[in-house]
Amino acid sequence: MESTGYIPPPPDLDAVFAALADPTRRAILTRLTEGEATVNEIAAPFSISQPAVSRHLKVLERAGLIERDAVEQRRPARLKAQTMVAAVDWLTEFRAFWGKSFDQLDDLLAAMKQQGKRGTDNE
Repeated sequence: MESTGYIPPPPDLDAVFAALADPTRRAILTRLTEGEATVNEIAAPFSISQPAVSRHLKVLERAGLIERDAVEQRRPARLKAQTMVAAVDWLTEFRAFWGKSFDQLDDLLAAMKQQGKRGTDNE
């Protein structure tokens, strides 16, 4: 059975959100906004091993969020931000829904507040 109006997400969107779900990987991406870095440079502020950082980098690389080059013995990682555009675009589709929901909540709270005032006035 096919859903009407359903547009499937790009195939890598699941990998992007899975990669972004981990706080260490988000911190790595934040670090890479400052420029490319080696595994050792990325691992320095973390209390995890260099192999653990390497595993996080592999997840980010498979998701398309970073790219790594081999430069002599180094494999610097750099942010590949255009991949996040798909995630941002997908989330942006919900902005109108969020705005509408917050407006409805505001209306409900205002009505409840008004109703509360009427209840205290009648006492």
